[in-house]
Amino acid sequence: MQNLLLDANLSWRSVKVLEKYFDKCFHVDNVGLKMPAKDSEIWDFAKSENLVIVSNDEDFLNFSSLKGFPPKVILLKTGNQSRKFIEEIIINKKQEIENFIKNSEFGLLEIM
Repeated sequence: MQNLLLDANLSWRSVKVLEKYFDKCFHVDNVGLKMPAKDSEIWDFAKSENLVIVSNDEDFLNFSSLKGFPPKVILLKTGNQSRKFIEEIIINKKQEIENFIKNSEFGLLEIM
């Protein structure tokens, strides 16, 4: 299953675009977490709901290093880019993302 959870630093508008390509896509602002959600709360929620965190926040890299996985993390290392650019890069990397999600050896995928 390719269930993505977009972090607060990504646009909630991307959900509608990305859910056409992935099984399910959610944004942290719309899953019932108290806002603003702490990274640890997002991590725990993603773990409990079997979601892959998509973020450009390196704090999740640190969580992944300290806590292991699940949840898996896709770290966007694209710098400050438009919503459309972010959506396109995620869509263009769909096969790589699917392979990452299926692979039980890795918990972090960096996309540049």
